[in-house]
Formats: sequence, structure tokens, C-alpha cells
Amino acid sequence: MFELGDKVVYPHHGAGTVVQKELKNVLGENREYLTIRILHNDMTVMVPSDNVDKAGLRKVIGEDTVEEVLGVIEGGGTNMPKNWNRRFKHNRDKMKTGDIFELAEVVRNLSIRDGDKGLSTGEKQMFTKAKKILASELMYAKDMDEEKADDYLDDLLAKIAIKRGKTASKETIEM
Repeated sequence: MFELGDKVVYPHHGAGTVVQKELKNVLGENREYLTIRILHNDMTVMVPSDNVDKAGLRKVIGEDTVEEVLGVIEGGGTNMPKNWNRRFKHNRDKMKTGDIFELAEVVRNLSIRDGDKGLSTGEKQMFTKAKKILASELMYAKDMDEEKADDYLDDLLAKIAIKRGKTASKETIEM
């Protein structure tokens, strides 16, 4: 399903490259593992090939899907629970799906919330993580380097905040 050099997304950590496929003997059982190098957090993840669906591993979106994702980010916010821990769980569950559109919603909603009322400490950390994961995928989809992808997303969020009538500075959005 995945080959060496494929750009893939591991939902909990972001986008990376399949750098190795190998058979390993674990507990007396031979299984094929994919080794994925995730650039943005300098991490290497090994996933059993027969568990890629369960882990949510998928190929990076194409350039054509980027515009749809940006449309989600630019769209209106979703009604969110008022209670911060319910909101946190709601967003965490969206991020776990591995769906790029769900992730874009989390980034959008947390950005709006940050501009309107501010974020709890946990939500700030989630916002930072969600932006990193989204930027890591945009990096591959738009063929950018990591810093450029981070800046691209931060600039987009700052412009959207201004359009919404919020004067959130870039620093507020970057956290």
C-alpha cells in the first residue's frame, strides 16, 4: 500500500516520509513495518504494515485538495461546547480521526476562539500542535520547506482574523 519515499500522514504526529520497509520478528511473529520520518518534530515512527488503517495512516493530500482545506479554514466557525474541557475533548476527537478537513476545522475554531475570548492552556497547546500537524502536511502538498509552511499557515490565520474584524496580531496566533 505504501512505498519508500511516499509522503504520508500519521494523525497524532503529522506528515512524514516512508524511509524504510522491513520485516521484524516481534514476539516470535514476523511482521512488516514501515518506518516514517516526521520532519517537523524530528521523530521516527514505526507502524506495522497490517495496522496502517487502524493507525489512520494515509497519503498526504494533493495540491488540488489544498484549496478545499483552505476553504475550511476561511469558513465560519462551528458551534462549540462552552465548557472548555468538553471543547477540548471535542477537538481532540476531531484530531484523532486523521481527516485533514477535521484538523482544519480544529485550527479554524481554535483560532477564532483565541481571537474572541482567548484559549485555556490546554487549548493553546492543542492549537500549536494542530497547526504544526496541518503545516507539516501543507509543506508536502505545496512543496515548501518546514519554516515556509509554518509562516504560510500563520499568515493565513492572521489575514482571516483581520477579515473577521479581529485585530489579533501574528504573535497571538503563533502563541
